[in-house]
Amino acid sequence: MSENYRPGLPDSWLVPDWPALPGVHALCTSREGGVSQAPWGSLNLGDHVSDDPAHVRRNRELFNAALQARTPGACTAFLQQVHGVGVLTLDAGNVAESNGAAFDACVSDEVGVVCTIMVADCLPVLLAHDSGLVVGAAHAGWRGLAGMPPGRKPSDGPLPGGVLETLFEAFCRKVQMQPSLSGAETERSRIAAHTQAWLGPCIGPDSFEVGHEVRDIFVAHDPGAARHFVPVAGSEGKYLADLAQLARQRLAALGIAAIFGNDGSQPWCTVINASRFFSHRRDAARLGSSGRLAASIWRDV
Repeated sequence: MSENYRPGLPDSWLVPDWPALPGVHALCTSREGGVSQAPWGSLNLGDHVSDDPAHVRRNRELFNAALQARTPGACTAFLQQVHGVGVLTLDAGNVAESNGAAFDACVSDEVGVVCTIMVADCLPVLLAHDSGLVVGAAHAGWRGLAGMPPGRKPSDGPLPGGVLETLFEAFCRKVQMQPSLSGAETERSRIAAHTQAWLGPCIGPDSFEVGHEVRDIFVAHDPGAARHFVPVAGSEGKYLADLAQLARQRLAALGIAAIFGNDGSQPWCTVINASRFFSHRRDAARLGSSGRLAASIWRDV
């Protein structure tokens, strides 16, 4: 892992190591920097995991202070992730009231409006247009990536697009609304060619065991997905899935080639790196719960 670090942030927080974009800021938290006690220690930002509500409020205050140290007046909403494909367009008029809204992605073109998603094994994906005018964020577990929200059966088939596809649609609409960009610059293929993506920490390919039905859904969408599933020795119908590479494949299919961050290696794995990252799969059964990390992106000019 070769991510940047910034003065004033806890050492274990991540700041994307991608080409600088005008006025764009992004970061991803770790366990460090809060007040929660075990098993949520210490910077748990989730308010639905049985942590002390007072601790969560204080942690969110500390997180907001870190945002505002970079962009005075910056404001974020802590959305409720539901493993779906819904995208919320955030602006100054709705960001404050959107806390708890059930969305797995968000997009904005307004200064100081922070797109934030929370994770604890699922993959955070951040998008930014090269102009610096539009940013977005997605919570991409396997269900979101595949377009198979909870309650939808494999026999129903996936939705037409997963969460990265729906986010990119909303992202394109925002780019197309920018008066400073020419018509040619707002063609979908040009938008993709001028979009950067960053993938944060998630459950790694040595830890993410899934059944054959998960593999079948991805392979039906793109036969090339098969290479991101490795059979588990001695367990028929079980596979180890590489979530980060599956997301990279989906982004590439959208035409996004500038993809940074998580490459599926062990330093990015939330399960393996217990001292740095929360992990629902690692801790929920063993300790009764797990905290939540946050990944955020915003513009300040």
